[in-house]
Amino acid sequence: MTYKKNVLVRLSVKVVPGASKSEVSGWLGDSLKIRVAAQPEKGKANAAVVLVLATSLGLPEKSVSVVSGKTSQHKVVEIQGLSNEQVRHKLNHAEC
Repeated sequence: MTYKKNVLVRLSVKVVPGASKSEVSGWLGDSLKIRVAAQPEKGKANAAVVLVLATSLGLPEKSVSVVSGKTSQHKVVEIQGLSNEQVRHKLNHAEC
């Protein structure tokens, strides 16, 4: 799969902070559930979400950003470089 700098995907995410480990937990309808070990303080959980997504997608962290919901469990994350189909394919395989 090819990285395309000008391609942007927005993804709805539900974050569960304080989990025993950080991982993609699966889909809740159209939202992706991500569990993170970090606590929701001083941006630690947001940084963990970015790291989990970037790692799962094989992208650098700078290609993933939280664009809304920074203080909420429900967030919108922007992913640069992969199409919507590529993102969903990689995340579906990250759950296995």
